[in-house]
Amino acid sequence: MLVLDHLAVAAKSLEAGSAFVAEKLGLDMQPGGRHARFGTHNMLIGLADGLYLEVIAIDPEAVPPEDARWFDLDCFTGAPRLHNWICRAEDMNTALARMPVGAGRVVDLARGDLSWQMAVPEDGKLPYDEICPALIQWQGAHPASRLVQSGARLKRLEVLHPEGAVLAATLAPMLNDPRVMIRTGDAPAMRACFDVAGQERWL
Repeated sequence: MLVLDHLAVAAKSLEAGSAFVAEKLGLDMQPGGRHARFGTHNMLIGLADGLYLEVIAIDPEAVPPEDARWFDLDCFTGAPRLHNWICRAEDMNTALARMPVGAGRVVDLARGDLSWQMAVPEDGKLPYDEICPALIQWQGAHPASRLVQSGARLKRLEVLHPEGAVLAATLAPMLNDPRVMIRTGDAPAMRACFDVAGQERWL
């Protein structure tokens, strides 16, 4: 089975991404850290129900990786935006075998005392134009347990793609979350609705 783990906003810089989240949700990001393996860094917000939101960007001070960065960040352009959703797997290899072709190979990662496995495609590009969820399996502590709760709660995640029905059918046996709606759309798109202090806010 898969469980929604977190959402990722991609940006050209953490400053731009944090400003975007502050504008849309009225919330300030908390410090994250560096991912040496892929030359990226992040900031975080704790959400209700054990979820969290991250802003992720290329770390200008990091040594560039020898292969492609995750989340297709090497090719990211434009304004900050909700870019990926990440699902937690009970068994990475079993889940990965049932995912769409190209969902990635298992990579061992660490940030400080956090460690996890992630499914990362060789070219950094997730299937269905980055609309397919990335898979993660934590080994030990989960970062959400260390974050100050923002009071925000995810109400709905809408995932659209011209082949959305196919992706939905592929994930249905593994993911049962009424907040996640995968539908057919004219172009790849993703947006999330949050309850922030009783107000509905969107990314």
